[in-house]
Amino acid sequence: MSGAITERRAREIDARDPAARDLAALVAAGEPVVVRGLVADWPLVAAGRAGARALADYLLDFYNGHPVVGYTARAELGGRYFYDADLTRLDFDGERVRLDDYLARLLAAQGRDDAESFYVGSTDLDLFFPGFTEANALPAAGFDRALRSIWIGNRTTAVAHHDMSNNVACVGAGHRRFTLFPPEQVANLYPGPLAPTPGGQVVSMVDFRAPDLTRFPRFAAAVEAAQVAELGPGDAVVYPALWWHQVEALDDLNVLVNYWWNEAPAFMDTPMNTLLHALLSLRDRPAAEKAAWRAMFDYYVFEDPALPAAHLPAHARGALARLDDLGARRLRAELLRKLNR
Repeated sequence: MSGAITERRAREIDARDPAARDLAALVAAGEPVVVRGLVADWPLVAAGRAGARALADYLLDFYNGHPVVGYTARAELGGRYFYDADLTRLDFDGERVRLDDYLARLLAAQGRDDAESFYVGSTDLDLFFPGFTEANALPAAGFDRALRSIWIGNRTTAVAHHDMSNNVACVGAGHRRFTLFPPEQVANLYPGPLAPTPGGQVVSMVDFRAPDLTRFPRFAAAVEAAQVAELGPGDAVVYPALWWHQVEALDDLNVLVNYWWNEAPAFMDTPMNTLLHALLSLRDRPAAEKAAWRAMFDYYVFEDPALPAAHLPAHARGALARLDDLGARRLRAELLRKLNR
């Protein structure tokens, strides 16, 4: 697996730094931060240091036997989970498997240069590994409601993508390289199809191992903005929602634990639905109309949220009033009525 595309490193702090106890504040600062040794005391990390078999046994002690989704890719793909040559299908296979059986296949591939790549991605810890998060607690407050998931595999690459939640990514075993880009680099990363996608989100079409700058010339500008986080067992990286990130697992057996959360109220819809609707309603309008609608969206959405309703009496504000659960239900029903006209 190739090296990092840039020497620019994400900011680092030590887990003993008081700032490491307020991970949400680190995210709010708007930049990725590596926290060295954040979860160094986890029993998971100790199991990983004891060897692959000990690590597998530790995971299976919590596993409740429900089938997980295992992804397998041919050895010649180098662990990069992507598309076939004409983008008509994904170039790897997924199957529902028992984790003990899948780990046996993964362990049998240890040390082989011709081994397939194996990958169990984003598996809910509370659903499949009850008791794990209590035994391996994040040493920071405020994450009881975060979505907690685990990633298990050998040498694999999750191609650059973005998530709609903030993330604390903790390395339990092996080594990981995160290559991160701020959201404004989206055009320079050449996003692929909206569907299907390798992991649920749009991915960059650029192969970081050998970037084709003739086909993707703007990627050079993305590299100038990139930051790299090189992580070992017990380390973590914290980064905000919508930062693009490519994640490389660098050892024969790697385990990552993610904590995803978002400050938006649960009743809010996903902005991706808004984007899809905008493709339907705005993208192909004349340029002058689109410029006018940009001003409209700035006024109603992207600038001061109180401004559009400030001059209206409370009873007349309707959808312009501050949203709550009931208001969101009403607005959603109105949208459905109009979309189904």
